[in-house]
Amino acid sequence: MIGSADEFVTLRSSGDPAEYRRAAHEEAPLAVWLAVIDGHPEYRKWVAHNKTVPLEVLDLLAGDEDAIVRLRVAGKRKVSDRILRRLADDSHESVRMRVARHRNASRETLRLLEQDSWDEVRKVVRDRLTD
Repeated sequence: MIGSADEFVTLRSSGDPAEYRRAAHEEAPLAVWLAVIDGHPEYRKWVAHNKTVPLEVLDLLAGDEDAIVRLRVAGKRKVSDRILRRLADDSHESVRMRVARHRNASRETLRLLEQDSWDEVRKVVRDRLTD
């Protein structure tokens, strides 16, 4: 288990593949994730990348100013439809596309994207809604 924000940053910054894997796969207490987000904002995308990060943290990161962070959240397998619904209105088209393609996106969430400004998102949504 990752025990501190500094430990997470050290693991993620390491050139050792075993340490990088720990940063990507090991759990950490909620307080550690929040400390990384607050104290090391450049690592927010790596917090979202972690396989064990809790939904509460993903919900927080879904509102991040960085589109790359939001894109990573939208691509998480375990992300909830409630979070996807928030991201369906994202300013960045790649985030909306990831929502349109996400297996957890409900029909209601997909319907939010039916009138998207990007025709590629609309096409994906039409295809998914007609299946």
